[in-house]
Amino acid sequence: MSHDIAYPVFRTPHPELALRTARRLMEFGRCESSEVAAYAELFSVAEVRRAAEALPEGWFRGASRRGEFEGIPFEEQPAFVFGVPAGDLPAGEAAFEGRLPVEWGTSDLPIGSVEDAFTAAIGPNAGAINWHSLCWPDAPEAGFHGDSKHAEVTLLFNTRSRALHEPADDHTLLVHVRSAVFDGVQTREPYAHWLAAQVGLTVIGPGQED
Repeated sequence: MSHDIAYPVFRTPHPELALRTARRLMEFGRCESSEVAAYAELFSVAEVRRAAEALPEGWFRGASRRGEFEGIPFEEQPAFVFGVPAGDLPAGEAAFEGRLPVEWGTSDLPIGSVEDAFTAAIGPNAGAINWHSLCWPDAPEAGFHGDSKHAEVTLLFNTRSRALHEPADDHTLLVHVRSAVFDGVQTREPYAHWLAAQVGLTVIGPGQED
């Protein structure tokens, strides 16, 4: 089963610039089936409330501990830990005890439907916008066929890690290509360089696998 690898191609402390640059790269591979998803980790009740107003179309899921609900019937477990829309978030702050960070997410949306609102609302929280089902073109002069299965663009906010585990004071743009390793060499990395160059960008660091 194939998987992707994502290379950083741009970094800036300015979220609006990061989004404009990401859109340039995304538009290079955009096709009829392309869609967008977004995800954030919210570390305070105030940030959850703010996100609920700015991003009402997403779902919110509170944290839970491993084995916390073992032996408890499903219907008696709080819906919040499985995911609720903004309108069903708990009203009282006590319900958030042990539930932070709260995850917010939405997926499979039309391109252009959530990106501006998300960028304006992310604040200090870690998050990502992912454009997927893109169509990278052939690069015959570089010896590469195009790809759609692993053609994605991700914009990371306040982190440099796809897993959102490394806080940062800037935002990082990633271009995804198919991973293909032979004799310890990532043979598709030059394709990532080629894709970045088509919109005036360049690979600035090692690839990240999911």
